[in-house]
Amino acid sequence: MRDTDERPNTAPGYRIAMILLGIAITPVLLSSSSLGSQLSSLALVKVVVIGGIILTILSAITICVGEKARLPTYGIVKYPFGEKGAIAINILLAISLFGWIAVTANMFGHSVHDLLAQQGLEIPVPVLVAVGCVIFVAATAFGFELLGKVAQFAIPVIALMLCYCVYVAAHGMIPVPSGFTDMNTGVAVSTVVGTIIVLVATLPDFGSFVHDRKHALIGAVLTFLIAYPLLYWAGATPSGISGKGSLLGAMAVFGAVLPAALLLIFATVTGNAGNMFQGTLVVSTLFTRFPKWQITVALGVLAVIVGSMDIMAWFIPFLLFLGIATPPVAGIYIADFLLYRRGGYDERLLVSDPQVKVLTFVAWIIGSLVGFMTVKGVFSFTSIPSLDSIIVACACYAIFSRVGRVRGVASRL
Repeated sequence: MRDTDERPNTAPGYRIAMILLGIAITPVLLSSSSLGSQLSSLALVKVVVIGGIILTILSAITICVGEKARLPTYGIVKYPFGEKGAIAINILLAISLFGWIAVTANMFGHSVHDLLAQQGLEIPVPVLVAVGCVIFVAATAFGFELLGKVAQFAIPVIALMLCYCVYVAAHGMIPVPSGFTDMNTGVAVSTVVGTIIVLVATLPDFGSFVHDRKHALIGAVLTFLIAYPLLYWAGATPSGISGKGSLLGAMAVFGAVLPAALLLIFATVTGNAGNMFQGTLVVSTLFTRFPKWQITVALGVLAVIVGSMDIMAWFIPFLLFLGIATPPVAGIYIADFLLYRRGGYDERLLVSDPQVKVLTFVAWIIGSLVGFMTVKGVFSFTSIPSLDSIIVACACYAIFSRVGRVRGVASRL
């Protein structure tokens, strides 16, 4: 039974929150600028508050599942999907996490290149991508404790630079854009939620390291109810004032490219250190013969190769595609926990249970299809694709698993 009062090598809620914010900062800076240029300041506040509340509720559940199980996400999905069926889910998570590692490495290389070019130094982007990956690996290869220390140092620096960017933008002597795109509130909230929903779905990776249930909830609330909305608002404000769709473009209007470039560099370091940590956990389940530090190094080498290629134009849409398929996994393991695992996770059940649970995959496929159709505007329940897919997958698993259990009992009579 995976449920014990011993809590070795655990962390308090505030440290978990700092690690999560370090991971979140890069996608937030990418998406918030675009949103800020399309919404008024009042509408932006409304949207980030609603998005923050939704993420807080979801994250409180997923991180507490990890705290109860003392298992990372890949260990938890074995129970609803079956021990062999979980391999397919782990491959999905591995591809998604590695994709963001490569994208962030590419972003690091271009940010440093642009910064050095302003000083008259011309260094090839692939070289800078390689340097970045060395930093990412070094911040991850020595385990969770070092990852926490990196976040404790970097997050205050990032916060100060972001505050400076907002200050410069707010006091910039430029005309404020007179009008904004009439963006639907549901679409805007979906952007806020969808930006980081994959991290929320894989929060058991961090819940398994937290002190106890109270600290798990502290980590979720600090991250998604308080810090994340503020972070999103701050990232969107310069673009809202300047009308530009990117942070660097906005800060160029105010003549403050340097702090924006430094902000992006720090953000990519903390973000990719967290991505590497999660990626190593997932890939280690697929290649069990190798120690985790070797897997981290291998991910770093692959990130150098892929991150140096000019493939980001189609790679990011591919990762967003995977981002729709990941949230239903959370809906399924949440339902599984609430229905069957609140007393703990018993590894002995994995031996007697089916190795591949077909009905669970049916629930996952239905949830994913609902998410895709919501994105395409075919229909919508909440107007937030990832939330729709989680709810539908959760409900389908609850029904299908009951049917499966009844059939299993009947077959033994």
